[in-house]
Amino acid sequence: MSLNILVDTIFVGNWIGSIAIAAINVVLPVSFFIAALGMAIGIGGSSIISRALGANDPNKALKTFGNQITITLLLTVSMVILGLVFVNELIPAFGGMGDIFEPAKIYYRIVLYGVPVLALCMMGNNVIRAEGKPKFAMIAMIIPSLGNLILDYLLINILDMGMEGAAWATTASYICCFFYVLWYFLSDNSELKIDISHFGLDWPILREMSALGFVTLARQAVVSLTYLLMNNILFELGGEASVTVYAIIGRMLMFALFPVLGVTQGFLPIAGYNYGAENFTRVRESIKLALLYACGVAILIFIVIMAFPEAIVSVFTQDEAVLRDTPWAMRWVFAAIPIIGIQLIGSAYYQAIGKATPALLLTLTRQGFFFIPLVLILPKFFGELGVWISFPIADTLSTVVTAYFLWRETRNLTSSSTSA
Repeated sequence: MSLNILVDTIFVGNWIGSIAIAAINVVLPVSFFIAALGMAIGIGGSSIISRALGANDPNKALKTFGNQITITLLLTVSMVILGLVFVNELIPAFGGMGDIFEPAKIYYRIVLYGVPVLALCMMGNNVIRAEGKPKFAMIAMIIPSLGNLILDYLLINILDMGMEGAAWATTASYICCFFYVLWYFLSDNSELKIDISHFGLDWPILREMSALGFVTLARQAVVSLTYLLMNNILFELGGEASVTVYAIIGRMLMFALFPVLGVTQGFLPIAGYNYGAENFTRVRESIKLALLYACGVAILIFIVIMAFPEAIVSVFTQDEAVLRDTPWAMRWVFAAIPIIGIQLIGSAYYQAIGKATPALLLTLTRQGFFFIPLVLILPKFFGELGVWISFPIADTLSTVVTAYFLWRETRNLTSSSTSA
């Protein structure tokens, strides 16, 4: 998924222009939030499915999966309709002003058509992992990345379709992913063979799914709000060029965090399954292993970013202003990345074991409770520097808070294991 977004940005930056990078950055929060509905429903339902399978309750797992499909379609289609109706209001609100507006509008309309398909892919991908089939889930994510790479080259470079080509490449790549996910659940690879009776909404399951999935949705909603604030603040401080700088940094931040989030997503069903089976020793081991891998990946990415920021930016664009301003800003944004795995794994743990309230609060600490207030206050004193230093300060504060709660919970698990 991170490669998919990254490829779009590189191709449009080199073949259309730096304004096109800013245009995609404006559209991303809207489509990202609607697609996040699918991710939230997938993660919330998958927590139930993992624990149901661990407790040997296949009927609850099947009913949960059917409800996931129904609610994903209802919500995402409704959001797409609203998104298309209010297109002229939403794009400027997310920073699509000046020269950015028209290319952003072109990209927005086409990408929005494919968002329900993307939501179903994200939902289905989480369910595949909940079944313990990570290789199939990985293939499901590789398909749109490769498809987007090929289609971007064909539609933008060969057919010269510009922003329309970039948008159709993204949409078509997720349609390919959807057909693969559909094949998986219809084949013998999946245990979840649902029928029409499972699609009827079950309110107790929906309540539990919503409580757990709301953690993910809230996180993605805060991400969308962050893009809205950043695009508007940076447009006021430096115009289209500053929005482009943030767009490139945002892509690299996604590219950096998605591998860490991948470890987090792999951790969720393992922790949930073993917690449901009351195997607390394995839950504790999975926490340690997830932290090791998440922080290890983050450290490697940190080293690359700090060593080669100029080379990385030059891949996206040759715009002199962007090449000049992006590297120093990128170093500030990534300064605390090595420790971010602790915050992500810590909040995900509470989500995995079904404790929605602490999961929600810990998820919101980073961008909701710390970053947004900082980015509203610090630029008034430090200008653009205030925007960039808000990132490492928020990362550090949220990690300290999450680390404390995770440490306390690990002690409780040790006590439970000893008692057992």
